[in-house]
Amino acid sequence: MRIISKLMPASKMKLVISSIGVLALVVFSGLVLFDATKAEVVLNDNGEKQKVRTHATTIDQLLEEAGITVGEHDLLSHKTDTAIENGMEINYKTAKQIIVTIDGAEQEYYTTADTIDEFLEENDLSFADRDDVSHDLQTALEDGLHIDVTQAYQVTIHDGEKEVKAWTTGGNVKDLLNEAGIAFDPESDDRIEPKLDEALSAETSISIVRVEKDKEEVNETVAFDTEKQEDSSLPKGEERVVSEGEEGTIKKVYEIVKENGKEASRELLSEEVTKESKNRVVAIGTKEQQPQVAKKQESKSEGNLVTLAKEEPKESKKPSSNGKVFTMTASAYTAGCSGCSGHTSTGIDLNANPNMKVIAVDPSVIPLGTRVWVEGYGEAIAGDTGGHIVGNRIDVHVPSKSAAYSWGRKTVTVKVLD
Repeated sequence: MRIISKLMPASKMKLVISSIGVLALVVFSGLVLFDATKAEVVLNDNGEKQKVRTHATTIDQLLEEAGITVGEHDLLSHKTDTAIENGMEINYKTAKQIIVTIDGAEQEYYTTADTIDEFLEENDLSFADRDDVSHDLQTALEDGLHIDVTQAYQVTIHDGEKEVKAWTTGGNVKDLLNEAGIAFDPESDDRIEPKLDEALSAETSISIVRVEKDKEEVNETVAFDTEKQEDSSLPKGEERVVSEGEEGTIKKVYEIVKENGKEASRELLSEEVTKESKNRVVAIGTKEQQPQVAKKQESKSEGNLVTLAKEEPKESKKPSSNGKVFTMTASAYTAGCSGCSGHTSTGIDLNANPNMKVIAVDPSVIPLGTRVWVEGYGEAIAGDTGGHIVGNRIDVHVPSKSAAYSWGRKTVTVKVLD
């Protein structure tokens, strides 16, 4: 400028300076006027607000200026072709990718929600308290977050005679029993299916068989035998009781196994004879009877010899044998046995007469109503029948189940009394 001023007269120098000043004023004024025409808006970019002055005429132009690209799932408060107005607020939120896996099935979602709870509600997803969700529902969402859900299912547990339904999201049988508060001791005799370490599934059904073992002592009668002895002093065919028989007793100890409260098996552990039985002794006559013949007597009558006729031998009368005698298989029953009504086929009420001596017979062998004597049982009435009582088979009525066990099954002599 100094060089110019030396070369240029003072008057011209003043003119140049004035022109430059005017030009600068014009440029400044234009800039001020240009800036004054800008619109002022508030841009909220993912929660960060800033005031922006722009000559953009539409929102998409403004976003381009701000370097924002709106994705398919992003949230924008206005349409992109909306005209810019002074003082408007524009909200933009970038969508996050969320991966949800439910029972192994994976699904991709995009959301602008802030928490898992909001996201689930937005996508109409709901889970029960018993379901297993990998994150707390108030957890803030982040892009790429994986949410794993295992939905609970119901498993039926048959515990003895009880049925329990329990919810679970997996694990094994032992875990579920612990959660359900069901005790099971692997060292006990109880049985469980499937095994404790078996993995659970929606198809699993658990069965527990509760096993109890106990000992039972039973005193059983031992029937006496009939011993026959030949006796030459008795007429042939005649019988005489030498000594009456006497029943013995035996003590038996059983192990009773109950499954779910019901008897499943009975095993004899030991037996001890507490009283020996005595045989009934009957003498059988073998003496042959000789026929008696009258002697010839001679008498003279008018000088003639008269010969007396022979006397016929007298028939020896056999003692009464008290009817027919059978050898039969005998079992025992009670009025309260399975399938029993308590009334016999002849109408006897055994419930009202628990100690009455009654036997079930095959009527084709022993007619109903017949009085009989049964070895080891005594006198009884043939007053009942049974589906399994066929031929030489009888059932003796006893007052209790323990008495029936004591009787068991034995071979006895049955004599018809009338």
